[in-house]
Amino acid sequence: MEEAKKMRPREYIKIRGAREHNLKNVNVDIPRNELVVLTGMSGSGKSSLAFDTIYAEGQRRYMESLSSYARQFLGQMEKPNVERIDGLSPAISIDQKSTNRNPRSTVGTVTEIYDYFRLLYARIGIPHCPKCGREISKQSVDQMVDQIMELGEGTRIQLLAPVVRGRKGEHVKVLDRAKRSGYVRVRIDGSLYELTEDIRLDKNIKHNIDIVVDRLVVKAGIERRLTDSIESVLELADGLLLVDIIGGEPLTFSQSFSCPDCGISISEIEPRSFSFNNPFGACPECFGLGYKMEFDADLMIPDKSLSINQGAIAVMGWQSCADKSSFTNAILQALCKEYGFDLDTPFEDYPEKIKNIILQGTNGKEVEVHYQGQRGKGIYPVAFEGLIRNVERKYRETASEIVKQEYESFMRITPCRECKGMRLKKEALAVTVSGKNIYEVTSLSVRKLYEFVQNMQLSSQQQLIGKQVLKEIRARVGFLLDVGLEYLSLARATATLSGGEAQRIRLATQIGSGLVGVCYILDEPSIGLHQRDNDKLLNTLKNLRDLGNTLIVVEHDEDTMRAADYIVDVGPGAGSHGGEIVACGTAEEIMNTPGSVTGKYLSGELKIPIPEERRKPTGWLKVLGARENNLKNIDVEIPLGVMTCVTGVSGSGKSSLVNEILYKHLARDLNRARCIPGKHKDILGLEQLDKVIDIDQSPIGRTPRSNPATYTGVFDQIRDLFASTADAKAKGYGKGRFSFNVKGGRCEACGGDGILKIEMHFLPDVYVPCEVCGGKRYNRETLDVKYKGKSIFDVLDMTVEEALAFFENVPSIRRKIETLYDVGLSYVKLGQPSTTLSGGEAQRIKLATELSRRSTGKTIYILDEPTTGLHFADVHKLVEILHRLADGGNTVVVIEHNLDVIKTADYIIDIGPEGGDKGGTVIAKGTPEEVAANKNSYTGLYVKKMLEKR
Repeated sequence: MEEAKKMRPREYIKIRGAREHNLKNVNVDIPRNELVVLTGMSGSGKSSLAFDTIYAEGQRRYMESLSSYARQFLGQMEKPNVERIDGLSPAISIDQKSTNRNPRSTVGTVTEIYDYFRLLYARIGIPHCPKCGREISKQSVDQMVDQIMELGEGTRIQLLAPVVRGRKGEHVKVLDRAKRSGYVRVRIDGSLYELTEDIRLDKNIKHNIDIVVDRLVVKAGIERRLTDSIESVLELADGLLLVDIIGGEPLTFSQSFSCPDCGISISEIEPRSFSFNNPFGACPECFGLGYKMEFDADLMIPDKSLSINQGAIAVMGWQSCADKSSFTNAILQALCKEYGFDLDTPFEDYPEKIKNIILQGTNGKEVEVHYQGQRGKGIYPVAFEGLIRNVERKYRETASEIVKQEYESFMRITPCRECKGMRLKKEALAVTVSGKNIYEVTSLSVRKLYEFVQNMQLSSQQQLIGKQVLKEIRARVGFLLDVGLEYLSLARATATLSGGEAQRIRLATQIGSGLVGVCYILDEPSIGLHQRDNDKLLNTLKNLRDLGNTLIVVEHDEDTMRAADYIVDVGPGAGSHGGEIVACGTAEEIMNTPGSVTGKYLSGELKIPIPEERRKPTGWLKVLGARENNLKNIDVEIPLGVMTCVTGVSGSGKSSLVNEILYKHLARDLNRARCIPGKHKDILGLEQLDKVIDIDQSPIGRTPRSNPATYTGVFDQIRDLFASTADAKAKGYGKGRFSFNVKGGRCEACGGDGILKIEMHFLPDVYVPCEVCGGKRYNRETLDVKYKGKSIFDVLDMTVEEALAFFENVPSIRRKIETLYDVGLSYVKLGQPSTTLSGGEAQRIKLATELSRRSTGKTIYILDEPTTGLHFADVHKLVEILHRLADGGNTVVVIEHNLDVIKTADYIIDIGPEGGDKGGTVIAKGTPEEVAANKNSYTGLYVKKMLEKR
């Protein structure tokens, strides 16, 4: 393969004049059919080149080939700001943002492995009785006759042929055929019709049609007629028979499957019987979701050490129950009188019977409620329904979305009582292949599933039928193993996956498709991947390349860069300081380019220093009995006043420990947040902390009105400054005049947005600057107010660097802007819409906001992989910020795979040894030097190499 590549002349994707976002008229040649890494500082223009230029143009050209009729359904893509691109293949983007957040979407459905399993179970599955578990076989006509004759003399029955089951359409031919065959009556969607009537059905609704073949009274001597009628029904309905018993429950018979002991018949097994997204397979109780939102007593009464009079009941509508004049208090007083308890006893001290009455009600028993309202005093008999039913009813009845959301904060997701979270009907769950039902198979980790499908015990006939399907399943499960996802299960919801995991799943799906000649564009596929699994991912990428595809990977990972055929370094800085090509070539060539910051970090000329000495903990938090997800009932000690890294291979239980248990417990107890922590006994040492802050990469705002200035709070001070100018005072303007969110100072033509959206039907929406204000968001009178010759719009249009110099003599404003500068955001504009910021930039704005606050020294900061999207130089800055937070006496807990962060930590907690069910224990703990000396720790192995480079 390598020889053949050397023989071929190198082909290029030639980009000329790329000016998207901050790209400065870039000309670059990217080799085709090779693994190319785009790297550079955060905000330097890598994504603008990869996604907004190359991918956007590849997609647009494909769309252009379609008719205008088809394009109106797909939505048009705007032409990127580039003069020309030659040699471009069809482009497929595998980014982090396109994960399906639908609760019905699972790893199995996204990779399509679940579709193959549905087919496998429908064709070679062995059905069992859902009631007694006995293997089910087909029924003969004689067995059906015998069972109907046992109904008892005088029972009136109708024999129905179910010819249509849940299918859309008018079904004119079905009805016409029945009429011509001599049948008189038909039951459609539960209603009886004469076939002589003019029956018109809605073609857009699913219908059930049963032809009435015979009507009989059960008595001796009807066996022959019954046999003839049953045979007619089975012929009409492909082996199915429905017996409608007048005044009783209908019976289903099938020439296919029935249980002779329980008399249960199940309909024909089809692939849709195993789909939780189809009414034929989904559990009727939870409609295939596997869970329900239900009110939770622990959220409704969060602090059970309080009495009801002290405000134990926190749920909406009952907060006033401690008020003697409220009706809710009158109900509780009536219950006290009837059942002999009082409202001053702590809730936890009530006997179970009293707790049950308060939560579940009096079971219909009425109590006398004495209540004095505005209309006078009265005695009302009330059958108390219980707190839970009461708020459930109010939740159902309210039409307000805001009230609904408030109620939902007292609810939690609980497994469905009917299917126990398995999502399917019990008939589908009773079908097995090699001794396991479809839910048990999809709940296995990918590693165990691979072993299961390789060693399936099948009969020779089953092997013959399932050969082709099993081949597909084995290949696709193998691809998931190859990209380092052996700890996931097919039943895992895609909404719970990290960006890197979702991306690697899509990568595995693409390998399965086996396309050739495609340009794949990936956005940091190594996110969330332990160094140990990096080689697996790189081999997968090389396999895709060797098939004959071009891979353009936006990446900061050193291993990926060294393995790449070609690197394009974008920079030199970020924002307006970037947008140029600094260097191109192999890793060696990049290292020898003087202007390349990436090259300097790769060669070791620049590096993140290891602290001379590690901080000593000022105290300890003790997590006891952690057993959420795969955690094995572990006790973990987390040091305070230092920076701690929680490490371990993907899926080992880091997030379960830090995000589900530690953060949620602290948020509930310190911040009074409404959340239920993961399973654990307790956390000791909370009195040493006063608040917990989770700094993640979620956007700082969801609308373009939110920007760094508003988020950090510096915009308030800037508006105060403008309101205190002589011009503003002369005109009588307050600080509200300088807000673009309220009427007064903003331009009313665009509502303070600065842009107008023009809808173009099947062409993309066009955004144009507002004609009235020229995109400046404010009206003329407001813009006339100047501070040091600049208007409020000019200030918002300044970069952090420019603003720092401009507000040099205003200490309160300068201090806040300085923190933005310190976290490496010198290039970001103060008024830049939050929707245009990357995840890493949003996270650093949150960090800057924290740095600008006065430190209490008792705060714990939690960060989950903060180096996502960060270049070596940005990681360097991030490490400095995290240590600044710890220097203030605060505690920093970071989940991280990046070795540059791990080596500078004061303390490491390594969880493992593997992912999934083979993880969940603490393998090593201590300083980086102590963990490096531990031979059982994979992380220690890599940290050791980093420490040796000192």
